[in-house]
Amino acid sequence: MHRLWWIALCALALGSLPAVAAPEPPQLGRLAEQQAVPLAELQAATAKAQLRQEILDTIARPWEAKPWHRYRPLFVTPERVRDGIAFWQRHADVLARAEQTYRVPASLIVSIIGIETFYGRQMGRHSVLDSLYTLGFHYPERSDFFAKEFAQLVLLAGEEKWSLTQLKGSYAGAMGMGQFMPSSYRHYAVDFDGDGKRDLFANPADAIGSVANYFAVHNWRWGESAVEPALIGLAPVDTLLEPSPDLKQRWAELAAAGVEIATPLVPDTPVKLLVLEQADGPEYWVARHNFYVITRYNRSPLYAMAVHQLSQAIQDAYALQPQTSSPQPDLVAGRL
Repeated sequence: MHRLWWIALCALALGSLPAVAAPEPPQLGRLAEQQAVPLAELQAATAKAQLRQEILDTIARPWEAKPWHRYRPLFVTPERVRDGIAFWQRHADVLARAEQTYRVPASLIVSIIGIETFYGRQMGRHSVLDSLYTLGFHYPERSDFFAKEFAQLVLLAGEEKWSLTQLKGSYAGAMGMGQFMPSSYRHYAVDFDGDGKRDLFANPADAIGSVANYFAVHNWRWGESAVEPALIGLAPVDTLLEPSPDLKQRWAELAAAGVEIATPLVPDTPVKLLVLEQADGPEYWVARHNFYVITRYNRSPLYAMAVHQLSQAIQDAYALQPQTSSPQPDLVAGRL
């Protein structure tokens, strides 16, 4: 009995000890110089950060590693369409103003917020500071990117007067309704309701305007389709597929190989042939500029296709809703 009591007491004492501060990464000085952040501020941030094994475990199992027929049902669902319509109806005036200001379809904005955070309901439970520290200094595969975002977080927190240790987001360090990384928050977030601050956590107007601004800055083309189903016939598919989301091909190249689509394209139109794995075999698509723009938000073609298909489903369903006094967006001109 005495031995059990002693073990319990020791366990209680150990559990009450403060967490050990993260060691200072050796590349911190170089990072401070590259990102124009005072070294002392980076040192103070790392002293507050914790290495989280859970973050490393999660990033090793990305959803984008799934085949399309398993990935799509995670995001393109009746619930997301239904709630997307409700979100659009609640914020119809703001979305109409975002369309007019940025020339980005309301359906795309709604789809992004729906996929990223289920319309603001699931913005992440992880410490942003810990996530970016863990991935920036303990995940060699993409350490440069995440270390830069760690530095950008320090700058952002200073600008917005935030407490670094209070911010919650995704395991990758993305924040707010649209899940902006710190550098994106700094460069693309806007005060869309004019209240003097950019709040992507609790202000839907700012989130809507910021997502629209992101796509406008990345040259979204109003009224142009993003992707189209393709027939490949006898085309040498293996030689036409590339892992990069970049549009390295021209339509003339695909057409000469035997790829067919319904919409005629100018021969030098930049395109990319996509393959998506369905349960019964592959399906093929030809992606264009606007599809590439969606991949600026997330590099995965699976993500971009999910955004595209959810936006179409929401747009079609919203067009069937009873008219209100709020201005209706131009659903034809803005169609994806």
